[in-house]
Order: sequence, then C-alpha cells, then structure tokens
Amino acid sequence: MGKKIAVAMSGGVDSTTCAMLLKEEGFDVFGLFMNLGQEDFAAQFGHVRDLGARIGVEVVAVDLAKRFRREVKDFFRDSYLRGRTPNPCVVCNRKIKFGALMEEARSLGARYLATGHYVRLDRKEGRLRLRKGMDPAKDQSYFLCRLDRDTLAACLFPLGGYRKEEVYRLAAARGLGFSPAGESQDVCFLAGRSLGGYFSAEGVAAEPGEIVDRQGRVLGRHRGIHLYTIGQRRGLGIPAAHPLYVLELDAAANRVIVGPERELWIPGCRTGPVNWIAPPPPDELAAEVKIRYRHRPVRCRIRWNEAGAEIVFAGPQRAVTPGQFAAFYQGGELLGGAEIVG
Repeated sequence: MGKKIAVAMSGGVDSTTCAMLLKEEGFDVFGLFMNLGQEDFAAQFGHVRDLGARIGVEVVAVDLAKRFRREVKDFFRDSYLRGRTPNPCVVCNRKIKFGALMEEARSLGARYLATGHYVRLDRKEGRLRLRKGMDPAKDQSYFLCRLDRDTLAACLFPLGGYRKEEVYRLAAARGLGFSPAGESQDVCFLAGRSLGGYFSAEGVAAEPGEIVDRQGRVLGRHRGIHLYTIGQRRGLGIPAAHPLYVLELDAAANRVIVGPERELWIPGCRTGPVNWIAPPPPDELAAEVKIRYRHRPVRCRIRWNEAGAEIVFAGPQRAVTPGQFAAFYQGGELLGGAEIVG
C-alpha cells in the first residue's frame, strides 16, 4: 500500500499486536523502541527486536532518556514537591511518545505513528474525533487529552475496536505467547517501588512538617509533603476518635491539612488552560468529566476562557486532586482536557 508506518513498540501484547495487524494489512511497518534510561534497556530491546523479527518488523531504538528525564521525571518530582499529584502518563504522551518519538518517526519517513492505545480515531464527516475504545475496561482516551488535532491526524490506533481478550486471542493465534499476568503498570519508572522508595533513590530530601486541621490546630508531624496525596487515610499516624483524611497540601507552609471524609466531597474545581481536541465550544457547555483515569465520568457544566475552566459537577465528587487532569467528553467523544489546579 506504500504507506510507511512507525509503531511504538514496548514488548507488550498491545504494541506487538498493533504492529502485526498493520503488517498483515500490507503497510510498510517498522518499530520504534524508546530508551528512557531503564536499567535493563539492553535486555528489553533484545526482547522487542525478537518479537519484531517474529512478525517481520524491524525495530529501531530511539534514545530519549535525557528528554524523558527532563520532561517527565523532573515534572513528576517537582509536582509532588509543590503539593500536587501528577499523572505522568498524560505528560509523557504529549511530550515523549507523541512528541519526541513522533519527530523521530517522521525523520525516518513514516507517514503515521501507530500505538496500542485502546482509543478510536474517527476521520469521517470532515472532522477528526477521538473516541473512547470499544472495551470500557481498557479505554485509554483519558491519557491522550493533551494531544492536539495536528498530532492526532498523524496517529493510528488499530486496537480501538477490540476488547483486550480479543487482542490476546489474536496474538495467541499467531504463536505469540503473552500472559495477562504481564500487564504493565501505569507509572513505568517507579518499577514497583513506593513513592518514598522512588524519591529516596532520586535523592529527594524529606522536609518534615506539621499536620493540621482546618482550624490550624497541630495534630501531628508529616514525613515530607511529597509523600502524601488528597484522600489519603493511611500513614498519618494521628490518634483520633474518627478517621482523618488528607484534604489539602499546603506546599508554601509545608503543611498537610486533614479532616473528616465528608470534607473530601466538593461541588466543582478549577483548571489551567484547556486543550481542545474538538473545535472549541462556546464559553459554557454541558459535558461529562473524568477527574482521574479510573474515575467514572460525571455530568458537569464547564465555563471556560483562555486562562482555564470552572467545572461545576452535577453532584459533589470525592478527592478532586490538583495535578491530575480533567478530561471532557460528550457521547463517548473526548473533547479535550486540562490540568486541575484547585
């Protein structure tokens, strides 16, 4: 068919099946494997090359370690130190996978970059629409809420119409042995470590401070603000008649603010500037919003301008967390997204 397509290959069932399907359709396919500074890079790359050889796809390594450190890992660290709980995968998709890696794909002559994301890209009716994947348990559209239309126009998502179990069956039918037990985790660079273990290894010094209630009464001491997140209950070490939860992180005062669970429920939130994938709507619209990846979408009203958005939920939502992203939907279409700031 003549179209040269690069596939972001990680060694998992999704990206391998993605490359396999495109190859079987007759496209000129090659794989790109990202060197992100992982300790076992050589072994991982060898595994991915072997998989590529089995499906007839050459795989090239792309050294993105420095950019990944700067754009993702430093962002992750700095966000926690500012009292925010970031979603590094959203940032990595924008800056690394569909940023730096797409640049490399284009330099190698690829017309499209394909990935194993469970999303659907609709190019009908003269407008590009990004829709949820057919498998509701695996839909990954949330993670793409910061991509722009020009970037998406150069993307392919072959798995969007499949369920996960179908992908495993497709791979098994071609002799590719993958086990569901091998599912990758969201934050790849944690490598199974706790936040405390990761930050300790990164040389982040803990700055203990006060744990207080809404009235400013000191209830205890925390081990470092970067080790806490909104909604957290365990690990506070405060004796109390009723359970206490983290309500807010005051980085300027180095304080963790706690209170009863009912105070975690709030009627709305604010965001930074909105990235619109769909054409920007009027300054107010009715939609659904996800405030984290595993959040069930809730109806809301959005008032927005160039500076950001004010979101009013149809009903109070629990543990709305600065640093996470609000992703906006209508009828299964991802309209866009923005970082929650308060």
